[in-house]
Parts: sequence; structure tokens; C-alpha cells
Amino acid sequence: MDDNAKPQPKHPPHRGGRRIRTIRHLHKWMSQQGRNIPGQFLQGAAYKLGSGAVTLIILWWQTRP
Repeated sequence: MDDNAKPQPKHPPHRGGRRIRTIRHLHKWMSQQGRNIPGQFLQGAAYKLGSGAVTLIILWWQTRP
């Protein structure tokens, strides 16, 4: 090994910019998801409630005399 050799950087410079853009994109995406959580919760609750209601109607229909 040559003593005059320059030490190589741990991360090439072109990857640093890409990493920063990726991190910014993820932060933006996470903040948008955070605003939609209550809406998604209500949508999921309504779906479960509707599914349960349909199940009860089917059970009632099958058990009628």
C-alpha cells in the first residue's frame, strides 16, 4: 500500500444529495400520512360496522322460521 495515497471518502459525494432528497421525501410523506390517520380510522371503523351489520342480517335471515 502506498503511503501517499489519499484516503477514500466513506460515501461518494453524489450519493449524499440523493440521500438528502430521499429523507426529505420520506419526511413529507410521513407528515401527509399523519394528517390522514383520523380519516383512515373512521373509514376503517365504518367498513367494520357495515361488515358486521351484513353478517347480522345474514344470520337473522338464515335462522328465521
